[in-house]
Amino acid sequence: MLDLNVNEPDQLVQVAHALSTRARVDMLKLLYTRSMNIIEISEALKLPVSTVANNVKILEAAKLLTTELLPAARGAMKVCTRSYDDIHISLNPAIQSTKENYGVYEVEIPIGLYSDCEVYPTCGMASGTEMIIREDEPASFYHPKHIDAQIIWFRKGYLEYILPLELPQNVKIKSLELSMEICSEAPNFDNDWPSDISVWVNGLEIGMWTSPGDFGDRRGRLNPSWWLDWTTQYGLLKTWRVDEDRTTLDMKKVSDVGINDLQLEGRPNLRLRIGVDPNAVHKGGVNIFGRQFGDYEQDIKMRIQYVPLTDEA
Repeated sequence: MLDLNVNEPDQLVQVAHALSTRARVDMLKLLYTRSMNIIEISEALKLPVSTVANNVKILEAAKLLTTELLPAARGAMKVCTRSYDDIHISLNPAIQSTKENYGVYEVEIPIGLYSDCEVYPTCGMASGTEMIIREDEPASFYHPKHIDAQIIWFRKGYLEYILPLELPQNVKIKSLELSMEICSEAPNFDNDWPSDISVWVNGLEIGMWTSPGDFGDRRGRLNPSWWLDWTTQYGLLKTWRVDEDRTTLDMKKVSDVGINDLQLEGRPNLRLRIGVDPNAVHKGGVNIFGRQFGDYEQDIKMRIQYVPLTDEA
């Protein structure tokens, strides 16, 4: 996510300008599913190549996309990749001065490094090169090969992860963010297959998201070539954020759980659980995507903001 505020007016104006035409917005929308070269964008949007090239320069200057020159049949082609899926703009001038005192701790944990699980069929997992356990065999989830997983799915149950909290001493945690690419789990795939996916931190549910389906209408941008077309292909990138008085999901409030409720200070680690509550209305399972599957080149990311106790407001 890109954070912008009025204390950085040059960047704010540049991004606003980049988003000020329908053509550039359509280009960013098109690049959601995969990277594309300028010719492909031109053909998809029925725009002249010169128009696309000029708009790419504007989006690149605003850092809303990145480009890479790759060999082509005739010279080189410019391949475009979208940089962000969300942009947050704050018009409160006090926010930046507060953030300047913040420290940030970030860690990314591979989806296969879970510490505990309870899963039920349909279930399975694959690495970037092969299926790594027998499908629909929950006992296989304890096989050592699970650490290599790049996609994991289960119909009921949960996975639990232990994330390190290597924070300085004498700090106050102000916020916690957790992001991951996930979706429902149906046999093969079903775009209309809702599932109430919950996230727990240290045993406390911070918020639930109803995934609309198990997505397979197109190939995931990162999926290896051996992965079959008729099964799950990609998820949606979701971000839970716990601050001092609430939890939000993609910036919309989902619960009253605040950062103090999680009792993080002084702990060496954090327990993260991802799954479907047995009492959920929609028990549609979970798919979790790693760096080599789906649309987003990431595993499970955690980001913590903190301040020294002497600077706490």
